Amino acid sequence: MALLEIQDLHVRFATRDGVVHAVDGVSLSVDRGRTLGIVGESGSGKSVTALTVMGLTRLPNATIEGHVLLDGVDLLGLPDDELQKVRGRRVAMIFQDPLSSLHPLYKIGWQLGEAIQAHEHVSDKAARARALAALTEVGIPSPAERLSSYPHELSGGMRQRVMIAMALVLDPEILIADEPTTALDVTVQAQILDLVRALQADHGTAVVLITHDLGVIAETADEVAVMYAGRIAELGPLGAVIDRPEHPYTWGLLQSLPGAETSRSEPLHPIDGAPPSLISVPTGCAFHPRCPYVLPVCPAKQPALLETTAGHTVACHLPTALRREIGAEVRASLETRT
Repeated sequence: MALLEIQDLHVRFATRDGVVHAVDGVSLSVDRGRTLGIVGESGSGKSVTALTVMGLTRLPNATIEGHVLLDGVDLLGLPDDELQKVRGRRVAMIFQDPLSSLHPLYKIGWQLGEAIQAHEHVSDKAARARALAALTEVGIPSPAERLSSYPHELSGGMRQRVMIAMALVLDPEILIADEPTTALDVTVQAQILDLVRALQADHGTAVVLITHDLGVIAETADEVAVMYAGRIAELGPLGAVIDRPEHPYTWGLLQSLPGAETSRSEPLHPIDGAPPSLISVPTGCAFHPRCPYVLPVCPAKQPALLETTAGHTVACHLPTALRREIGAEVRASLETRT
């Protein structure tokens, strides 16, 4: 049994403009010590999926269906007080923007201590000692001094390290990292990803890494889920999805990445068009208005997510042989740019 298993998850929000179909039938799983990467453009449903696992989409205008199983226990069925015991203790999350996630009026030491004491009956002194150890583990310089700092006194990279320390201070079984390197420079991004990998190895934590960057996924994940318009477009082991991609959207994401030797004067290769409104998702395959390989069936029928090789599933109407042929051409073109 997988440690975390999401089964046929649907999340909808009623708004004045209509119903937002944020997540539409997503099924995913992650095992202990493994990393699941979820990739896609903004509005693909990545973050809403993660927030639903944490129980943070329980809003008056939300409708949630499906199952989120943690060691076989459905988190969606837990009352709020029981879910509160799970959140932070067994499943923790690093949010996109640490400056807005950390309280601006409280010092770092107090915030880390409060996270500990929300789940454990320990003294202020013991909580502070644990907070100091957590900051030390994530590599923050002069950690004892940083306990007395306010969030705005730290750099972006240091604030992200504080968020990682806060997420891991209770040694959770699952760490959800939602765009953990957003707004950080390339050097700091690499440091943060290295830190997450090292802490995962030390603690045996399962990691769900959410990003729009397939380059980050390629360096970090064991399995990859490509999401588009609230659905899974392609899912499988890293080697299958990156080296043998079979969905046109995955091809577009790969081609949009600049190569290591790409000249600054060379144009990028974005995917044509824009992600659809989740209030009025296109019929059939949601990607068909942007797909250069669209078939007559694509606007009429939503493709099923079917296995193409062991553990590798794709939702696309193109014939398998043609998908593999085009995917090989995409990979070959990428190799000429590196």
